[in-house]
Amino acid sequence: MIEVINKACGLDIHKLFFIATILSLSGEKQQQRFNRDDEGILALKKWVISEKCNVVACESTSDFWVPIHDSLINYLPVIVGNARDMKVFTHKKTDKIDSEVIAQLALNNMIQPSRVFPKDQRDFRSYVRLRLTLVQKRTDIKNKAHSILASEMLNLKNALTDIFGKNGRMILSGISSGKSVDQIIASLSPNVRKKAAQIREILDREISQSAAFRLQICLKLIKSLDDEIEALEKEIFNYAYQKHKREMEILMSVPGIGELGAATLLAEIGNFKDFSSGNKLASWLGLVPNVYQSADKYHNGRITKRGSKTARWILTQISQAAARTKNSKLKEFFNRKKKSIGHSKAIIALARKIATIIWHLIVNDEMYEDETGYKKGETQKRKIVETEIFSVDERIKIMSEIFAITEKQNEEST
Repeated sequence: MIEVINKACGLDIHKLFFIATILSLSGEKQQQRFNRDDEGILALKKWVISEKCNVVACESTSDFWVPIHDSLINYLPVIVGNARDMKVFTHKKTDKIDSEVIAQLALNNMIQPSRVFPKDQRDFRSYVRLRLTLVQKRTDIKNKAHSILASEMLNLKNALTDIFGKNGRMILSGISSGKSVDQIIASLSPNVRKKAAQIREILDREISQSAAFRLQICLKLIKSLDDEIEALEKEIFNYAYQKHKREMEILMSVPGIGELGAATLLAEIGNFKDFSSGNKLASWLGLVPNVYQSADKYHNGRITKRGSKTARWILTQISQAAARTKNSKLKEFFNRKKKSIGHSKAIIALARKIATIIWHLIVNDEMYEDETGYKKGETQKRKIVETEIFSVDERIKIMSEIFAITEKQNEEST
């Protein structure tokens, strides 16, 4: 925290503009509106420097604050505060009032700074979050394909464990393109062809033209999303193994944590040493209960759900997997909690325990060891891909050359 603040600037940031208010201890007030572009940010920088502000403060509103923070941080302190905490101090809602309230809070040193990651760490986290968004979109499209098949009474789930696996997609592609049942079965792997009679019985009906067309579109979208997700995973794992190889190894030694879980935790949490204890990390992740105490009354509510939603989601997935791991202390912990508080709450309790464990392991540079004798095997192949790092201009040049070659080949073929 800044010890002495004589003059502070508060920013209320929006997508296209922001309001800036400068307040001083003497009661002087100045207020301006700027466009949220390069010229506006430059004008703000000149203004706050000329006015000799001790600090600039703003809310962590989406990512709108990022270019302003990066532009000012080398010249004076910039505090990015939690919007939910700062809204407590005002009941009126206008842009000018919000800006003035933020300036007043900064002037009185009443804003708890949020953690601001370095630019490369923010890029790493943005890859992880975009991947999650694309996976969710792909799941929606897969559910739509399931709906199409159900409406046509094609119950492929009775014959295949995953209808979007290699053989499942061969069947779906054959159905949507009008191939015969014999042609579809001939394209399948030998293990699946053993179920030829069952598959033939399921496919022994005509699919409507409308359903075939919609199914074809779903398959194309799924394939496109698969390619983009794969490209993102290359970037994610390259960064993770190049910058955090040791941390990846430590995290993957914990039951339930695979490559993707480890990379996601590193992207969302950043430097584990920013937290003084595992409980502080769990609190930052929103995995601790709301506490209400008055006199002799003490009540624990639901978890706070503060911090990263993505980190809480991946920790929940990890705890689900750890709860199914045989011969581990984590499973024993889950089973004890489940008897007293139920399955769902026990999963959250296990997620909090895992958060405290991984903090201890990373900070002390230790691999996970289980007293029960549990040892984690190499269940997944590490997705390490050696790639060259190109600038944006180099990437545009490469893509242009690829498009030119493709167009030339198309012209030659026609």
